[in-house]
Amino acid sequence: MSATEGPDVAAQIDVIHGRIAAAATAADRDPASVTLLLATKTMPAEVILTALRSGSTLIGENRVQEITEKADALAAVPHTTHLIGHLQRNKVGAVLPFIDCLQSLDSADLATRFERRLAEHEPDRVLQVMVQVNVSGEASKSGVAPEDAAELIAAVRDCPHLRLTGLMTIGLNSPDESAVRQGYASLRQLRDELVPGGELSMGMSGDLEAAIAEGATIVRVGSAVFGRRS
Repeated sequence: MSATEGPDVAAQIDVIHGRIAAAATAADRDPASVTLLLATKTMPAEVILTALRSGSTLIGENRVQEITEKADALAAVPHTTHLIGHLQRNKVGAVLPFIDCLQSLDSADLATRFERRLAEHEPDRVLQVMVQVNVSGEASKSGVAPEDAAELIAAVRDCPHLRLTGLMTIGLNSPDESAVRQGYASLRQLRDELVPGGELSMGMSGDLEAAIAEGATIVRVGSAVFGRRS
């Protein structure tokens, strides 16, 4: 896709901000309390640059290779990059220079690998991380089970080069909004118990309203801005 094909990215971002504002208002929340993360998986750098130049500042990528391949092209426009996809442990060193936050931390072993890498190569740096929790219980989704979240959070807090900022989840794949919301509510309850005041990254293009109603502070939107991925 080129910057002249597909949807008008800037216009679609405005639409999403409108949805966020409406959902937050309906939930008696300040719209400014919800941050839009643009999920840029498979999007070429020129399209992402269009989004960044329209005022967006936060992007999320699923794959290490995409992050590293696009980094130089995106460097001219200030932005923040989160890794939101599952990370193989042998890719820690490759991705670390290019991310500001790891949202998909799902094991103590992965936390330890980041800690060791930072301690050895960037001792003055502290990486923001979020613990991914599989609230839906679906085998296709990554994340720690809710009952194991406290143990993983304790392991993260033992790593001086990691700063836990909140929890992340991928919602239940279901047309039943009440079931989807139940999963998001369970993540909010975990956050309130284990990471008071922390971020809640949950909700995507199709269910961001449900996520905001249950307390999301970051929504990850891709297809509703960029169109369907090839």
